[in-house]
Amino acid sequence: MYNIYTLKNGLRVVTEYIDHVNSISVGVMVQNGSRNEELELNGISHFIEHMFFKGTEKRTSKEIVQQIENVGGQINAYTSKEATCYYIKALNTHLDLSIEILADMILNSKFDDEEIEKEQGVVIEEINMSEDTPEDVLDNDSSKAIFGENSLSYPILGTIENIKSFNSKKIKKFVKSHYAPHNSVVSVCGKFDEKELMKMLEENFGSWKGEGDYKPEYKSPILLSQSKYTNKPIEQLHINLAFKGLPYAHEKAYSLVLLNNVFGGGASSILFQNVREELGLCYTIYSYGQPYLGTGINNIYTGVSKQSADKALDVINKELKKFADKGISNELLEINKEKIKASYILGLESTSSRMFSNAKSMLLQNKIKTQEEVIKRINNINSDDINYVLDTCFKPGIISSAYVGQDIEYEKLNQIIEPDIKAYDNSNKDGIKRM
Repeated sequence: MYNIYTLKNGLRVVTEYIDHVNSISVGVMVQNGSRNEELELNGISHFIEHMFFKGTEKRTSKEIVQQIENVGGQINAYTSKEATCYYIKALNTHLDLSIEILADMILNSKFDDEEIEKEQGVVIEEINMSEDTPEDVLDNDSSKAIFGENSLSYPILGTIENIKSFNSKKIKKFVKSHYAPHNSVVSVCGKFDEKELMKMLEENFGSWKGEGDYKPEYKSPILLSQSKYTNKPIEQLHINLAFKGLPYAHEKAYSLVLLNNVFGGGASSILFQNVREELGLCYTIYSYGQPYLGTGINNIYTGVSKQSADKALDVINKELKKFADKGISNELLEINKEKIKASYILGLESTSSRMFSNAKSMLLQNKIKTQEEVIKRINNINSDDINYVLDTCFKPGIISSAYVGQDIEYEKLNQIIEPDIKAYDNSNKDGIKRM
């Protein structure tokens, strides 16, 4: 059962009561991520996420995590391109402590210069670790290739140069303008008393005012047709091919999920069967969507040997064209409806996953997608929906490419997909621009 409230200060609250569990998951999600940053402040959202754990007026950094861990709970946070979330999962007997600690972090963090200096070293090492991970480098390169200078291309972790420039004054200014009740949501899922919960939230978050009237506004970026590559001394060549997707909460979103499942979603998918099982060209290959507010992209990822790259690209490109032209049978449509329903339902078996889902839906859409509504939308997918997504996303073909590996002959590789890319030359008709 879902309930939606708004506190007197404008903070939205979404709750979901589950009687058969003994846990609670509480999250504070703020509509702020790397997409909300200026270039010179890129990385500050993620850095602030770290700093909220570095001490408040009441608690030291150690006490913040220790008080939750001492009662068997878990506390953590993450930053994405469009949101930051701070969350706790614990036994429902510790709901009051969970809410009080999260509120203390959001409202009373100190951002001491000494702690900032220490955390700069931590985040710089996180960036170094990411730079040593080919998939992370590839993801950043792919974003730069297709989004160009738009803030959607900014890496969530930021740059080392930026991290070194952050100080207490910059952080406090950013928090005051970007962290406010009106662009935040508290999500609670599990077993709890509703009246007691709302009393706790009012007592702990009611004084949160925020400063300024910042409201996230996003321009839909033009998708750029270009290529990026990074040379690294590694064995495999990592490849990402991007093509059009759908924005977050698009009415055909589940049709795209279904088609991605058929094309590159598992061991029985077209890409897996043809590129790995039939030809033995790779170990990992899949396709996936990245929906954002106002825009979205689809990706094909694989890792191959340098010697197999041209053949793998050729097969992938041909399979994409074939899939876009032929589509899927009614039998395959019904089978994959069951697959994505099962994936959705199994993904909501924990209080934390439901908490995240409810928070994101409320934050970005200002409404809750109930399980019944999602299942109904999946059941109602028909051939017209499938054809719309094929025409919109798959038929235009590959827009941009990114490669990470050693001695990359990217120009040679791009010749394999160049005919598809050239189709966008000098045309912004579909929000795509040839570079």
